[in-house]
Amino acid sequence: MRVLYFAWLRERLNRDFDEVDPPESVTSVAQLMDWLAGRDEAFALATQKRELIRAAVDDTLVGHETAIAGARTVALFPPMTGG
Repeated sequence: MRVLYFAWLRERLNRDFDEVDPPESVTSVAQLMDWLAGRDEAFALATQKRELIRAAVDDTLVGHETAIAGARTVALFPPMTGG
């Protein structure tokens, strides 16, 4: 699975993505973020306020409770503003 990072998340992590193979016990976006934070201090620091992080699974915007089984990509990004 590829985890993509955008905007200030990408800047704070100093990378665009990670290729990961989470354990079977990691079943949702929220659990994926917890798992990533547990193995990467930079990720943990960048995502301290997880409620601000938006997610997309295979190009569909989703909530943190969304299942990730079979996902090819999970994108993580801050809220967007437009005008």
